[in-house]
Amino acid sequence: MDRRFFLKTSGIGLASFGMMAAAPDFLHQFANAADTKNGYGKKKVLVTIFQRGAVDGLNMVVPHGDSEYYNIRRNIAVPAPGKTDGAVNLDGFFGLHPSLKPLEKFWASKQLAVIHSAGSPDNTRSHFDAQDYMESGTPGFKGTRDGWLNRAMQATSGKDDSPFRAVAMTQQLPRALYGRSPSIAMTNLADFAIKAGVYTKNVQGGFEGVYGQETKDSLGETGKETFEAVNFLKQANPAKYKPENGAVYPPTPLGRSLMQIAQLIKAGVGLEVAFAEAGGWDTHVNEGGARGQLANLLRDFGGAIAAFGTDLGQRMDDVVLLTMSEFGRTARENGSRGTDHGHANAMFVLGNSVKGGKVYGDWKGLKPDQLNEGRDLALTTDFRDVFAEAASKHLGTKDLAKLFPKFTTSPANFRGYLLG
Repeated sequence: MDRRFFLKTSGIGLASFGMMAAAPDFLHQFANAADTKNGYGKKKVLVTIFQRGAVDGLNMVVPHGDSEYYNIRRNIAVPAPGKTDGAVNLDGFFGLHPSLKPLEKFWASKQLAVIHSAGSPDNTRSHFDAQDYMESGTPGFKGTRDGWLNRAMQATSGKDDSPFRAVAMTQQLPRALYGRSPSIAMTNLADFAIKAGVYTKNVQGGFEGVYGQETKDSLGETGKETFEAVNFLKQANPAKYKPENGAVYPPTPLGRSLMQIAQLIKAGVGLEVAFAEAGGWDTHVNEGGARGQLANLLRDFGGAIAAFGTDLGQRMDDVVLLTMSEFGRTARENGSRGTDHGHANAMFVLGNSVKGGKVYGDWKGLKPDQLNEGRDLALTTDFRDVFAEAASKHLGTKDLAKLFPKFTTSPANFRGYLLG
């Protein structure tokens, strides 16, 4: 047996530069954590959702007050509020796609905000490059080794950090969590706990042999306790979890991811950063308007986020959920009743510390001379200013220059969507 076997069969994905070599320390920390149930106290948690594929922000958060919207999207525009299948009115100018109606209550209670015309200043229309730039936090530069979320973790790291401090509900660790600060990727909390329990007995006899002198007293003295510590997650009872406050998560990958993140938050395992993702947003053909392909995707997206906020209830005092997508889509529909790769987009922020009920950002308009390169929604908010506000005000990150190298940001650049 080797290290990779143990880590793989335990349902854990660990990544950071040099993380494999540090596995014994991680497991020793895991053992200590298991000794103190809910010993990490209340933590501020940032939950991020990446909409991979480039969601159409103009149909997600509809500028129904801009008449040009209906001129350039004759087949896919979402009707104005008050009409059949119309948008959910927000402020008289913007509205939510009708599939996002479950989010309306959070807007009304001022827990939900929108940041429109936001994104990357780089004009790439490559999914791969744009996602890399957004997750590394260095648009236009491909040489960055770590991700912005990992740098946020590095900036606030302490000796008593939980091994579950940063968790991605994904098969592979996302680019945003690459770096020195340990992170975990898992696709299923229940499988993680079950597999951990099963493999505890199988692995413990040979584990000292696997690590030999590397472990010395660390694993030699903890022995069985080290492996039983892998069952720490079972305190969350993933297989028997019942959401609170009548919340119903959609039975979809995103729904399951957010439900499991809610479990980790409630279990008090020391979670501070969580990452989830949803794909399928590359709607070049037959995107649809109020109904159709995009509507179905947004129904899952909105339902999952609404269930998460409802489930956590008052716990959202300590949680901020932030959504993002690599770029937006063209303002004008294409010949296939879809949209192509664009520029600026819309983002959602949810939480009890959010100054919600407001659309943040400057709106330049949708006429040709108001668009980026005559085709895309113009950028008025750099995504790094959005991320920096969440990291600074919510996670307590102080050094924003290290968080976003090659970029100057400060509270003066923040949109002000968070209290504090």
